[in-house]
Amino acid sequence: MQDNATEVTAAGIARLAGVGRAAVSNWRRRHADFPKPVGGTESSPSFALAEVEAWLRNQGKLAEVPLRERVWQHLAGHPAGPVTALTHAGCVLLLIHDRPTRWLEVSAGSDERLAAMLPEVLEQVLVARFGEAAGRAASRRAAGVNPRPAVDSARAVNSSDGVNSRGGAQGRADVNESGSVNTGAKGRAVNTAPAGSGVNTSPTVAGVNTAPVVHTPGTPSIPGAPGTRVPAPHTPAVHAPTGPEILPSAPLLRGAAELAAELGGARQAFEFLLGRHLDANPRQYTLTPAELAGLMADLAGPARTALDPACGTGALLRAVDPRPDQELYAQDSAPDLAAVTALRLALRSRATVRAAVGDTLRADAHPDLRADTVLCHPPFNERNWGHDELAYDPRWEYGFPARTESELAWVQHALARLKDGGTAVLLMPPAAASRRSGRRIRADLLRRGALRAVVALPVGAAPPYNIPLHLWVLRRPDKTPAQPEVLLADAGQFATEGRGGPDWRAVRDAVLDAWRVFDRTGTLDERPGLARALPVIDLLDDDVDLAPARHLPPPTAADGAEALADVRERLGETLGLAGQLTPPPAAHTPPVRWPHTTIGELARGGALVMRTGGNGGHARVPVLTDHDVLAGTAPSGTLPESDEEPVLTEPGDVVVPVLGGGSVARVIDDTTGGAALGRNLVLLRPDPTALDPWFLAGFLRGTANNRQASSYASTATRLDVRRLQLPRLPLDEQRRYGARFRALDEFERALRRASRLGEQLVRGMYDGLTDGTVAPD
Repeated sequence: MQDNATEVTAAGIARLAGVGRAAVSNWRRRHADFPKPVGGTESSPSFALAEVEAWLRNQGKLAEVPLRERVWQHLAGHPAGPVTALTHAGCVLLLIHDRPTRWLEVSAGSDERLAAMLPEVLEQVLVARFGEAAGRAASRRAAGVNPRPAVDSARAVNSSDGVNSRGGAQGRADVNESGSVNTGAKGRAVNTAPAGSGVNTSPTVAGVNTAPVVHTPGTPSIPGAPGTRVPAPHTPAVHAPTGPEILPSAPLLRGAAELAAELGGARQAFEFLLGRHLDANPRQYTLTPAELAGLMADLAGPARTALDPACGTGALLRAVDPRPDQELYAQDSAPDLAAVTALRLALRSRATVRAAVGDTLRADAHPDLRADTVLCHPPFNERNWGHDELAYDPRWEYGFPARTESELAWVQHALARLKDGGTAVLLMPPAAASRRSGRRIRADLLRRGALRAVVALPVGAAPPYNIPLHLWVLRRPDKTPAQPEVLLADAGQFATEGRGGPDWRAVRDAVLDAWRVFDRTGTLDERPGLARALPVIDLLDDDVDLAPARHLPPPTAADGAEALADVRERLGETLGLAGQLTPPPAAHTPPVRWPHTTIGELARGGALVMRTGGNGGHARVPVLTDHDVLAGTAPSGTLPESDEEPVLTEPGDVVVPVLGGGSVARVIDDTTGGAALGRNLVLLRPDPTALDPWFLAGFLRGTANNRQASSYASTATRLDVRRLQLPRLPLDEQRRYGARFRALDEFERALRRASRLGEQLVRGMYDGLTDGTVAPD
């Protein structure tokens, strides 16, 4: 057994075999030939994946394991870490995508042959797709020189030093599945000069001396000469792994190739593996919804050249509509994230991809670029963004940002990388529109016509979900408008209660319609409560406050009193219905002892089918989220668009949330049928000749039943649906119980409707009394 073999935990073994963790513990006790632990701890051991697979295969327990799960276990347990494994898999998938016959040639034979031949073949593909820099990096690797910046990739994502792992300070990684992804932790600085030195040090290549970068514009690039500016060396995002690096990845690479065939393409396989990795590490990444990335790309408009200077895993550039001869530029200070971006973009289209590694504000990899579009989700509230080193940087055309205004540094960087007339769209914290420390820069952006629109998004649009983030639309002015106006829009009214985020279709329609009219005409007739165009002079006061909510008071409803009367009437009807549905007094009976079975046994016997929620699906399919099931509301979520086939619900299905510790199960009816099943949900489809759905759902809600089937962690409770128990009763007796459970469900729904209507009436009365539309008597 190799020392660097892929390892898997007991939980991973359980998923491979489709059983609970208790079954794995039993196998360890009962079978003397069960593989011995090779790592981990005494309480949480890990096992060699190859040995586990061989044992399960010999026991006949591996036959039904999906290929996806086996490939994922190879990636998750890779000895070099899952992100490195994902990059290796992405390189091979790009080879399969571009040159499938070459993959067939090098993959024939042993793993050792694969490891010997693959690096050279991958280098050819990477040079063809990412330019000569990738080839030079691979050549340096072959010579024993590390081409990566002098930064620890693990710390680049997880350190708390406060420097961006995403192209600047506090970082993020983005993904289109659930949107762009932000590394929630902070990254480590990359070779920065001492504070206050005024010298910007570019990323270094190990073993190669690089001169300091002195920020003096317009001077020749002479290394070491006083007052000169030496461009940062291009540090490629992707390089071909070496033979020793490939060898432990061989099972993963072969599995990824099979997965590409199963899912219909290399791109689909890479998106699936990336999505699983992000879902498995929610604390390391902050997801940005795909709908938000699409809205930002639509606001920017079509582009032949596009840049994301803080790219994460490339969701924003992935949202740009492909065009002939398109060029996509990206940068991130975390090498692994920059590599993921490059691979995602290369697998998506034939565009020229130039992704680089480095701290964007301190060491811009694309200083000469003038792009049609810049899209950026910059790190928020970062103090250590390079304030002391960058005092004389030529990018600060609109003023030198204060130490507390890192977002305004990103705004000006985006403007500096645009061609005249180019458009930038940045996701910004709401404080950036009103902080006093940034008012002079905001004023200059307005005066010169660079800031064209500020859009307030609904709460829940992107992390942090409790804050209504803003979109800033900027344009590099080719001339200063005579009477400039700025568009202020507020989409807050489209927030929803579900975890699926706001009503994105309504947000897109309202924001894009207002922006396109304003962009075409330079003005906009006021849309009460939604959007208006203000003359810049009206905003140039002492505060220069650009928050849309300050300038767009909510419209006063002329029929406010009538609407409240209608709510009150419906509340009365609902309370009356709830009274009629109140269960009769419970009659006491002696405890009944039934023979029991489990959901897992019923599934194996064919009495029901189990399905789990997916990570993606077709666009515009309503999604039933776990929050919808818990709250008893209509499908409110969305899934990232992908070619993965979603699990669609049917009337009579029973849906169970697996997180949160609540005893909840929901029977799908005609109004909910056809929705896609969201994540953290399990669907049970009973055979109607063997199981009554209401009987099934009712017994699954038993408190004792849920307790014995749940596992508990320090921060969450997870339900193992297979362990839930059900009494063995004839179908007629099941239906008798099912009728009672169905009546309880109707009573519960009436109570929920009454609660929502009551809250709506109370809020409406408060608002009406305070804005003068409702009289106190």
